[in-house]
Parts: sequence; structure tokens; C-alpha cells
Amino acid sequence: MEVQYFEDDQGRQPAKEFIDGLDPKMRAKVFGRLLLLEEYGERLPMPFARHLEDGIFELRTPQGSNITRLLYFFFVGNRAIVTNGFVKKTQRTPRKEIERAKKFREIWRSHNDRL
Repeated sequence: MEVQYFEDDQGRQPAKEFIDGLDPKMRAKVFGRLLLLEEYGERLPMPFARHLEDGIFELRTPQGSNITRLLYFFFVGNRAIVTNGFVKKTQRTPRKEIERAKKFREIWRSHNDRL
């Protein structure tokens, strides 16, 4: 499985920017989880990954009381596209983060529909 970051029309990569802003220990753990996603793809089970809705998944990385989430979707050609990330503060994944991932997925598809 190839893991890629979503990139918007201005060249920004929201998920990568989020990861870069994490403290070094959490960032290392997140990269470890991304390696698991690369290795297991859609077979990556709980507690590492979970399907949220409509083809949007979350990659879960706990450290102490902090829980970092990266949202992603799968694309043709055995690829996972990581769209955005956040630190989870509530039981439920914030709706705005899921909607943001869906919006980024639509942009991705519009640029990559011929692949």
C-alpha cells in the first residue's frame, strides 16, 4: 500500500502540516502508525484504524491522554490518501473533520480520476 498526503491547489498538505506541528514523540508514533497503514492497508484493524463513514477512515494514535487522528481514504492503485489530522478531545469524531476529509477526497478525485 502506498500512503500519500492530499495536496490542495496551492500545494499545501494539511495532514503533513498537522503532523509536522506535533511534538517529536507523538510525531514518531504517528509515523509508526503510517507504516502500519502502508503494510496492512485496508486490513489494518482496531485499535489502529477504524472506518468512520462513506469510505473515510481514521488512523488512531494514542499517547498519554492525547489521541491523534489522521483521516484518510483509499484510492485505486492500492493507495491510501491522508487528508487531515486533529487531536481528539471528545468521544465522537468532530463532524467538521469528517466533512473536511470528504471535501479533500472530492478534490483529489477530480484531479486523479483518470489514474
